Amino acid sequence: MIAEIPSPIDLKQTADAEEWARTAFIKRPARTEFIETFACIATQLATQKNIRILELGSGPGFLAEHLLHTFPQCQYIALDFSPAMHTLARQRLGSTNKTIQFLERDFLDPNWVQGLGQFDLIVTMQAVHELRHKSRASTLHTQAKRLLNPHGNYLFCDHHTDTGGMNNTELYMSILEQQSSLAEAGFNHIELILEKAGMALHRAHCH
Repeated sequence: MIAEIPSPIDLKQTADAEEWARTAFIKRPARTEFIETFACIATQLATQKNIRILELGSGPGFLAEHLLHTFPQCQYIALDFSPAMHTLARQRLGSTNKTIQFLERDFLDPNWVQGLGQFDLIVTMQAVHELRHKSRASTLHTQAKRLLNPHGNYLFCDHHTDTGGMNNTELYMSILEQQSSLAEAGFNHIELILEKAGMALHRAHCH
């Protein structure tokens, strides 16, 4: 039985979601560089403008905003378990944005993948630890891999427990553990793209 690591905040609550969004860049200014790196790598990988992108744990839309600017013709699915976060994202991205679909699903529900189709790019930033235990990460990566086109790419970013990182080694992984969880999911090409300020961004694919 996996011991749940409780969260100090409830991101489904409007007040907590708003506070998280308000302080996100204050607490972690390096987030800007990570978001820019996501867009840069995606540009290098994309073979067409109307790619399908899935974001896991899309939150208030920070990453989506940047990727939608980079790929204005893409089909973007923003998946999050929090309706409060989706509300913030809609406000940020504008109600006239027709290329984005907001989907309320929970990673802990094994059926969250149903009906999503295939994607050219799956991205996730600072969300995998919301599984509330690191032992669940490889399962999530496996599910994501099944949603990728044969030449698709998975960009996975989260906190790590190495120098300068987090202390909770049950909730968060070391960089090596992050890479191992991707390998366990069946990705045979794994590359550390950026490590800074306690976070690591990996690219994983099978081609």
